[in-house]
Amino acid sequence: MSVDVNTVRRIASLARIAISDAEAEAMAPEFNNILGWIEQLGEVDTSDVAPMTAVIANRLRLRADVIDDGNIRDQVLANAPQAEHGFFAVPKVIE
Repeated sequence: MSVDVNTVRRIASLARIAISDAEAEAMAPEFNNILGWIEQLGEVDTSDVAPMTAVIANRLRLRADVIDDGNIRDQVLANAPQAEHGFFAVPKVIE
């Protein structure tokens, strides 16, 4: 695939980027070089390579999944404008 100046202008228009004619002419060979590198990558045989998410095999250290209220209810409710029976009190919104 070859990118010409008109294609560069169309890409710039779709990306909402204002470029001059000189910039469009300079970008066409750069786009062609990038497409050439992509074609080279497509020729590499990766059939024996396992898919991976990272280069280094890391394992996540998981913590125990324990339910805990933090034992700071009174400190949290001290910031509330109004508290009742250990909970935040809010005005009724349903008539």
